[in-house]
Amino acid sequence: MANFRGHALPGSFFILFGLWWSVKYSLKHHIRKLNKSGQVHHSFERLELIEGSVKVAFSIIGILAEQFVPDGPHLHLYNQEQHHWMYLMNWQHSTMYLFFGISGAMDILTYSPAKAPVGLDRLTLAIALFVEGFLFYFHVSNRPMLDQHIHSLLLTAIFGGAVNTFIEVFLRDNIILELFRVTLALLQGTWFWQIGFVLYPPWGEPVWDEKDHSNMMFITMCFCWHYATAILITSVNYILIHCLYPDACPWTWNYARLDGQNELSTRPKERPSLLVYNL
Repeated sequence: MANFRGHALPGSFFILFGLWWSVKYSLKHHIRKLNKSGQVHHSFERLELIEGSVKVAFSIIGILAEQFVPDGPHLHLYNQEQHHWMYLMNWQHSTMYLFFGISGAMDILTYSPAKAPVGLDRLTLAIALFVEGFLFYFHVSNRPMLDQHIHSLLLTAIFGGAVNTFIEVFLRDNIILELFRVTLALLQGTWFWQIGFVLYPPWGEPVWDEKDHSNMMFITMCFCWHYATAILITSVNYILIHCLYPDACPWTWNYARLDGQNELSTRPKERPSLLVYNL
């Protein structure tokens, strides 16, 4: 949808998944550190199944929203009477949602009894991100300067996420790569909202001057602020999860030692056995 809602919808999806991933990967990392075997509880597989199902549901919602809004194509791709394509922007967005739906389906297959090969879930997610970037790269041709620039900044987050996720196929359960993907997902989500506010102000005026170079400079700086915010959110969630586990939280170590000393000092002394007296 070439309007504010059309950018707010995918933006909300990416923000929700980014927030969830920041909690999930931080939790898995700390549980793995505290577990000597390095394994996590099998309940995480259920969470992966739920995540895949939610991803499929969100994709279906996105496709239906793009196709059946009042000004949408309603599954019509070509107008036979006037001989032209219909609502190609909506079709491009639907194609993007389709590949994320495929990614969600692969998540379900990977963690279900079917047990698809490990790594296919990351591979299909990387493909979905690449397709998203590929579509958006040709999405803004012959558009105003500011429109092209603000979408090109989005491509940085998209292709960065695609490359990072592809590396995860081979370096699985790497917390650095996982948190980096989290920040890029949050960046995508907030930047979709920013595009909507800039190009399609929900309250009408004032409209941005799309030919003013100073606006491009500000938008570039604003993009950096968005990423700084994504890093901050990821860091806060990581620290909060970290401190849920006393053994992993540095400022609880002293208290643990003091508690251990008090326990030793207050423990009653054992009386010598009768065997000692007899000897």
